Amino acid sequence: MTDRSALVLTASDRSAEGSREDTSGQVVADRLAALDFTIERKVVADEQWLIEEALVEGAGRHPLIVTTGGTGLTPRDVTPQATTAVIDYEVPGLAEAMRADGRRSTPLASLSRAVVGVRGRTLIVNLPGSPRGAAESLEAIVAVLPHALETLAGPFDHVDGPGR
Repeated sequence: MTDRSALVLTASDRSAEGSREDTSGQVVADRLAALDFTIERKVVADEQWLIEEALVEGAGRHPLIVTTGGTGLTPRDVTPQATTAVIDYEVPGLAEAMRADGRRSTPLASLSRAVVGVRGRTLIVNLPGSPRGAAESLEAIVAVLPHALETLAGPFDHVDGPGR
């Protein structure tokens, strides 16, 4: 049985300063808790270095990190850049699946710059900042999360890579 803990990391200037409730983080945390994850929550401002620091720290403790916020087109939306800076490799199929599923509700889903990747044995998933967008994007990948996390937890039967 793999560790079923997750960090829900919200990147939001207003939530970090306390002027707006972190509704998206709560929606994501509630859904993951319903999937039997133990949840840690954290809110940081939309500063790349703060997001990177929280991702690195969280990856040392959790097999899953789900971010919400900072995936749009404004200059303050830096979650994808922070994620890309700390991951070992991307899992583009999951980000593609979230955008494809989102386009069923709104063409604006194509504007999401969400990244999914792996740091060590931790899966990091970026979700949009809106509660509805975050919930729908998470739901688009829920079916594959258990297999992804089991695979990352190991053991690895092909450690040396193909043909070695």
